[in-house]
Amino acid sequence: MSIAADIAPIDIAAPRIDLGAPAGARVVVAMSGGVDSSVAAALCKLSGYDVVGVTLQLYDHGAAVRKKGACCAGQDIHDARRVAERLAIPHYVLDYEDRFSQAVMEDFADTYLAGATPIPCVRCNERVKFKDLLETARDLGGAAMATGHYIRRVEGPAGPELRRAADPARDQSYFLFSTTREQLEFLRFPLGDLPKSEVRAIAGALGLVVADKPDSQDICFVPEGGYASVVERLRPGAGEPGDIVDLDGNVLGRHPGIIHYTVGQRRGLGLATGEPLYVVRLDAARRRVVVGPREALLVSRIRLKDVSWIGDGALEDAARRGDPVAVKVRSTRPPAPARLVWEDGRAAVDLDAPEEGVAPGQACVFYSPEDGHDRVLGGGWIAATGRSALP
Repeated sequence: MSIAADIAPIDIAAPRIDLGAPAGARVVVAMSGGVDSSVAAALCKLSGYDVVGVTLQLYDHGAAVRKKGACCAGQDIHDARRVAERLAIPHYVLDYEDRFSQAVMEDFADTYLAGATPIPCVRCNERVKFKDLLETARDLGGAAMATGHYIRRVEGPAGPELRRAADPARDQSYFLFSTTREQLEFLRFPLGDLPKSEVRAIAGALGLVVADKPDSQDICFVPEGGYASVVERLRPGAGEPGDIVDLDGNVLGRHPGIIHYTVGQRRGLGLATGEPLYVVRLDAARRRVVVGPREALLVSRIRLKDVSWIGDGALEDAARRGDPVAVKVRSTRPPAPARLVWEDGRAAVDLDAPEEGVAPGQACVFYSPEDGHDRVLGGGWIAATGRSALP
């Protein structure tokens, strides 16, 4: 039975999408069990593609079933299967627990131990979904792989470009900055032009069981935001105590372990100094939490590592010219004006105006300086911060 006969009539006009593949071509859809990836699969099917759904089991079933807002395990796998049945498409569940543990969870723990703040969702996209799963999609005969991310893929003069989602409140470009040109050739994002409200409306009209399912919250393998407990489980003995010191190295107090702190944090320091103090940096080697006044958080030079570039030309050329860009140093902040810099054989960024709370381990994502900062040019991992050498 065709999907149209299976789920018609519907009371809204679900958009038909053009994925740039021949009619009837196979499209492998990464289905996490949430409403977004489910609607992505439905739109591909309604648009005449041969859809195959794939769900990754990333960690223990039992733990995930008990945690609300998780993804890629337990109840979510069951939901993805039910959606696939509703859409009459094949559905496969792949056991990626070992890969996810090594590529994402172990990196998460080691980054915290080094005094940095990790973003495991980027690592998951970079090392699992857009690497291993993408190769699996090719093995399944896919002409493309689609996901439920809110981001757009646009054909430009030199090939496909990555652009921010039409709905700025849902844009996920910050978490996809490390997408390569080769991956972008194969990836598709059916939801990039849609607001979340329309995605839920489509799911409801199609009778999908996930239409009203809440969005996943926090990091999938971290229960209730308890980062430190996960690190201690992965690295027993990680929570070693140490000193809280001021910018001059004077001891102000003690802490239970640097894994409990992040740059920019004010609450929970347990200090009575008469003035607000913030975590300015974490000295993992000496187990020190360094605190200071708010102005000490301001930085204007961001040194980067493992930079990905999908802008025009070569990154080194752009950096040596000091090309203007807009950058996001946190997912919730708007892009800010900056310039690329070439320093000691690698790319860095000089912000036009200093920003606070820029933490090593986080991402610095580049956007086009014009056109409303629409195009994603790449980005890198923050290795260190400081003051700009420029006037």
